[in-house]
Amino acid sequence: MYKNLLAALLLTVAIASAGLAQNQKLSTSSSKAERLYEKADEYARARDFNRALDALAQAIDKDPDFVEAYIRAANLNKMMGNKVAVYNLLDKGLQLVPYSPTYGGYYFDLADLQFERGEYAAAKKNYEAFLKSKPKNPKLVAWSRSQVKTAEYALQAMQQPVDFDPIQMPGNLNRFGLQYFPYTTADQRYFIYTARTSSRPDHDENIFISERVKGEWQDPLPISKLINTHANEGAATISGDGKSLVFTSCNRPDSQGDCDLYISFRTGDEWSKPKNMGNVVNSRAWDSQPSLSADGRTLYFSSTRGGGVGKEDIWVAYLNEDGSWQKPVNLGPSVNSTGRDMAPSVHTSGSTLYFVSDGHLGLGGLDIFKTTREKNQKWSEPQNLGYPLNTHADEGSLFITPDNTVGYYSRQENTDAGAATIQLYRFDVPEAWRSSENSTYAQGRVFDKSTKKPLAAQVQLYNLENDSLMQQVSSDMVNGEYTVVLTEGKQYALYVSAPDYLMSSLSFDYTSTKSLSPVALDVYLEPIKAGAAVVLNNLFFDTGKYNLERKSKTELNKLIKLLQQNEKVKLEIAGHTDDIGSDKDNKVLSERRAKAVVDYLSSNGISKDRLRYKGYGESKPVQPNTSEENRQLNRRIEMLVL
Repeated sequence: MYKNLLAALLLTVAIASAGLAQNQKLSTSSSKAERLYEKADEYARARDFNRALDALAQAIDKDPDFVEAYIRAANLNKMMGNKVAVYNLLDKGLQLVPYSPTYGGYYFDLADLQFERGEYAAAKKNYEAFLKSKPKNPKLVAWSRSQVKTAEYALQAMQQPVDFDPIQMPGNLNRFGLQYFPYTTADQRYFIYTARTSSRPDHDENIFISERVKGEWQDPLPISKLINTHANEGAATISGDGKSLVFTSCNRPDSQGDCDLYISFRTGDEWSKPKNMGNVVNSRAWDSQPSLSADGRTLYFSSTRGGGVGKEDIWVAYLNEDGSWQKPVNLGPSVNSTGRDMAPSVHTSGSTLYFVSDGHLGLGGLDIFKTTREKNQKWSEPQNLGYPLNTHADEGSLFITPDNTVGYYSRQENTDAGAATIQLYRFDVPEAWRSSENSTYAQGRVFDKSTKKPLAAQVQLYNLENDSLMQQVSSDMVNGEYTVVLTEGKQYALYVSAPDYLMSSLSFDYTSTKSLSPVALDVYLEPIKAGAAVVLNNLFFDTGKYNLERKSKTELNKLIKLLQQNEKVKLEIAGHTDDIGSDKDNKVLSERRAKAVVDYLSSNGISKDRLRYKGYGESKPVQPNTSEENRQLNRRIEMLVL
């Protein structure tokens, strides 16, 4: 986190240490080596560094134990930016002499270089040697103490490696020089990522998409001509249903600041022209690395704007009912550190957030962490995902699939030619890295029941336990497709609605320990007309009772809203039972249950003139009463348009 500061400070240390070395008695007994050393000093003062280094190399050749020659050569290479030479020279030279505070700055230099290579034990030893020399610079002291803690943590983590065996993704996806920020849709049908040919300035970032066909990822294609431009587009995120895309683009004519967040929507197979998310979400600073919740209504992202905890912080913004975004909120010190906290990736369940940071204790550089949303809605203390995922180098973003089985991430590597490349990998997710909740999805299409044509409808998912809206998406107006995410441990009500249609009420109960599996469910909406009827699947009664359970409130309020929006509609609320018990008792029970619904509606502002109730008992089964599953279907409340 102090790289720019350290560059200047270390150069000062190098120059001061070089002057100190000149005033010391030289360790060599070779007059030839000494003359070469003095000649090198003349060349260095004349700024002829290459000849100075050549003379020092000859001096070392004459006397391989000539400590000052190693030190002087390390100083010159440092000023020339040759880290490999500095490392080799200091590593050799400092081993030739016992510990001395005189070499404090060199212990520091070597420790930093060793840390960059992941040589934690050696780096720790030399940071401690530097601190033992009682240095005066408080920033270097603080940095060294922090690095000692990091090295200790890293050595411990390496003793307890995580079972992690990444596999490089197919070559057709890793076809570019650099590819990173992987994301998939909830059904894992589409894979999106950012790619560029190389790190050269004239090679710009673009967003690519690949479709999975029969278990194989197809060749990636540019996501859209409307999205990819000559500017940089990258760090993209996609909603669970694959219909909302938020991405970063820099220095566009409509930019609010350095880099901004843009949003685009898919209808059918076409993406809309991207729109800058505006000055409520974007700032004059750097805003990037977005991560959308499954329904596209919560947005996490990285920003350097003011008001945060560190330099780069993670922020969150929420979508209002009218489609506008709320002002972003900083996730606070439970997640953000005084360092760099970046690249958020929220799990499909919404319960776990993955991100990279160099401000929380790790193995060095940017490590990947996870934090879990607790019952009080606050985020837990970040957990380092450990070795070998995290190393001394900077790690990139990570994505975990809804079912917590597969993860994707990018890793920087060096080719045989020495060039840097970033490749995409997949891996089986270790237990410790999984989100606190598993998820699956319900997916299908919405149609007009009469015409069988696709409909653009609102699809809402409620948690019946607390009557809270969990997700809201729209079915595609071209093909009627929709996708919602279902998470274990919850009982859901799914509502599909459109103007001039009766709402469809569906129920999903994942409170039991049964395994999650995708649900394929097409929905046919009934136009509002006389004789149209639908089952209200989220009204609940105790066995043999007619008092509405508390979790029926969501359905009842939806029914009230439907009647408020369609003021001329009159309904019959019909109760039905299975065949257990006497015909008379079942008829009475079904009538009382229907009346309980009407009473609730009328007590909440719906005129009694628009409502009637009737109990049919067991006289109108929808399935034979031959199994418990069928009997459950027969125990129902229906609404009928009069």
